[in-house]
Formats: sequence, structure tokens, C-alpha cells
Amino acid sequence: MISQPHDHIVKSYDEERQRLIGEILRMGEMAASQLEASLDVVERRDDKAAARIVENDEAIDALEHEVSQDVMKLALRGPLARDLREILAALRIASDIERIGDYAANVAKRSTALNASPPLPHTRGLNALGQLVVQQIRDVLAAYANNDAQAAQRVRAQDAEVDTLYTGLFRELLTYMMEDARVITPCTHLLFMAKNLERVGDHATNIAENIWFLVHGDDALPPREKRDATSVAT
Repeated sequence: MISQPHDHIVKSYDEERQRLIGEILRMGEMAASQLEASLDVVERRDDKAAARIVENDEAIDALEHEVSQDVMKLALRGPLARDLREILAALRIASDIERIGDYAANVAKRSTALNASPPLPHTRGLNALGQLVVQQIRDVLAAYANNDAQAAQRVRAQDAEVDTLYTGLFRELLTYMMEDARVITPCTHLLFMAKNLERVGDHATNIAENIWFLVHGDDALPPREKRDATSVAT
């Protein structure tokens, strides 16, 4: 049976689409691994490993460029409405992943400054927050791979837990700083690192919302609970 030109075009488009999804998933796993590594160097106080994490951020940036190029190839094929949603979601998700990689690098950079001071027990709280957002990233990548809007919605709902952990750590660090002025500098670094991790959770939530958009279009999302009380006067 002789294949028709249309069949070839459809097959080629699907291959390019799968390549794009694969690139985004690879990029996401790199960002998650970078974040895990940055949490590890905070615990081990390893300046050399931290420097390598900062250098490796360029690989994530390069993948984002590849994704952008592949999105343009798909867009030039004159896609249908569902395909356009996929293209737009891919661009947004790649941008969120790139920012996650930046935050992982920021945590690694801050860890070298933190190492100039004696160890603080609060790094355990930072690690707990970090492990939660790493899991968020991996769960939302799985939702994207499986085109699973409900799984994405569960990741989105989990952001309230991230907010709770972040708010608790924020208040604990402020209290510690007020009690002992000698720890103000290292605690300030920890505050910035915790905020970086909270922002990673926000980007995982953005990815989840783009998966919902990919599957459901403009259908309204369920309301999302927010528990970040650090910017609210009490």
C-alpha cells in the first residue's frame, strides 16, 4: 500500500511533537537533579560541587533554546487548535523549567556564602522544603508526559503545603535572628534560599496550570489555596 503525502506529513509532525515533549522532559529532569544537588551541597558544605552546579545551569539554558527552535518548526506547519495549545504550553513550560534551573543555581551560589559561617540547624528545614518542591517538579513532569490534567491539578493543590513549610521556616529564621545578632548574615542567606525554593514551587504550579490548559483549553481551573503568610502583616 502506497502511503499518501498527508500520511507522511502527519507522521513527521508527530515525530517532531514527540521530540519536543522529550526535550522538555529531559530539561525538567535536569532542573530537578540540579535542585537536588544544590540541596546536597548545602548539607555537605561543598563549595566545589556548588560551583559545578552553577556552571551546569548553561546546559538547561541550551535545552530551552532547542525547545524554542522546535516549537517554531511545529508552528510553521499550520497546526490545529489543539496543536496550538500544545505549542504555547511547551513554550511556557520550558520557560518555567529554565527559571527552576536558575533558582537551583542561586541556592548553590548562596551555599558558598553560607559556608563562611558555622553550620546552622535550620538547613534541615530548608532541605525539607527543597525535597517537597523537587517532588512537585517530578510529579508535574509525569503529568505532562501522561497528558494527565488531574495529576497536574494535584501538584497545583500541593503548593499550599509548600507555602506552609516556607512560612514556618521564614518565621523560625526571623525569630532566631532577633534572638542572636551573630546569626543575621547566615540566616539572611537561608531566607533567600528558602524564597528561591518557594518560587520553584510556584513554577511547578505554573507548569501544572499549563497542562490543564493543554488538556481543557480555557475551562476554568478550581480555586487554589494559598498559605504564604510572609507578606501579610500580623
